[in-house]
Amino acid sequence: MFDSLSLKLEKAFQTLKGQGRITEINVASTVKEIRKALIDADVNYKVAKEVTDDIKAKAMGMDVLTAVSPSQLLVKVTNDELTALMGGQSEDLKLSGSPAVILIAGLQGSGKTTFSGKLANYLKRQGKQVMLAACDIYRPAAIDQLKVLGEQIGVEVYAEPDNKDAVKIAKAAIDHAKKNGIGILIVDTAGRLAVDEAMMNEIADLKKALNPAETLFVVDSMTGQDAVNTAKTFNERLDFNGVVLTKLDGDTRGGAALSIRKVVDKPIKFISSGEKMEAIDRFYPDRMAGRILGMGDVVGLVEKAQQNFDEQEAQRLNKKFRKNQFDFNDFLSQLEQIKKMGDMKSLMGMIPGMGKALKDVDIDDNSFKPIEAIIRSMTIEERENPDKINPSRKNRIAKGSGNSVQQVNQLLKQFEQMRKMMKTMNKMGGGKRALSALNPFGK
Repeated sequence: MFDSLSLKLEKAFQTLKGQGRITEINVASTVKEIRKALIDADVNYKVAKEVTDDIKAKAMGMDVLTAVSPSQLLVKVTNDELTALMGGQSEDLKLSGSPAVILIAGLQGSGKTTFSGKLANYLKRQGKQVMLAACDIYRPAAIDQLKVLGEQIGVEVYAEPDNKDAVKIAKAAIDHAKKNGIGILIVDTAGRLAVDEAMMNEIADLKKALNPAETLFVVDSMTGQDAVNTAKTFNERLDFNGVVLTKLDGDTRGGAALSIRKVVDKPIKFISSGEKMEAIDRFYPDRMAGRILGMGDVVGLVEKAQQNFDEQEAQRLNKKFRKNQFDFNDFLSQLEQIKKMGDMKSLMGMIPGMGKALKDVDIDDNSFKPIEAIIRSMTIEERENPDKINPSRKNRIAKGSGNSVQQVNQLLKQFEQMRKMMKTMNKMGGGKRALSALNPFGK
């Protein structure tokens, strides 16, 4: 996400390295590089110019502390301006009404249906009663896709496959939600390959009939400035409440994210990447600015851990660690928890400095599979008592998991080292502190 932009901004700030103080000449030179980086990232030219003019004015108007280098100062100013450009602060979903209706709009292929499923899952995990309504009556298999997603996350999908009136389907879905005490209804609508009058009329009619609490415009971030222009057209007709940026895991230059708020004056509310139902995040402008500038997003990473780690499970494991009773069943449980948090490269990018380090590294989400296969090939007794795994058992486990004996040995060695480390720390009295750091609940 924003790898190219991050790299170019880093190079821009390097022009100030070794400079003792801020001058009009070195600031102008750096700002020129920042503007070029933004335009290359497909940020609207007018927006890029306004932002960089503001950066220059603020940098020149600041007193430089002796403890702060000119490059650090300019990073701080740029961070503040990018944050302001993207909206300043995160905005909540409005969930008024019974049920609260969330209308999803956008072009075909932007990821509306997948996002609808992700949003339903996101709200369900907050303890809310959610239902999906399939109102895409044109795209083949759109209803089936939504039903599959609904089944996957355990959310009901209201559909009338033979009905070709989207407004009637949506109204019937509202009645069904009311009867069943469902608090939130997410309405997935039809898209087109391009903006056309029939599409705009249909979505406008839906909004008028449903009076939704939220209308969200879903946009493919890979389409760059085209996304901004489409958002502008939709906003003129729909007056939507917020924007959703999808496919941020793709080869995107990021310009849409940086331009869209300024152009349509509507907040970005969610970002989405990948196909996993958990791969959805609220949009925080300050955190995104931090990630663009290579500062990571530790807060976001901790929040993801808190959302996906079971508190009781964390406490149970904490006790087992302290008693040195951690076994392969517990290890497998931890792997499952980590996988729920999203794709590994995206997660690693939230750690400060890691985004740059992993720029050209391909991290496969399937990298855990050999480990899982080895553990699942063990008997219950072997998982609970790894010390009992002798050479003949290693042979059987290797064959059963499709791995080599060397890989089995490596896993056993790493597991034993981890147990020894925890045992040593417990003896020293540091185990509790270490575990508190590992445990997102801090208990």
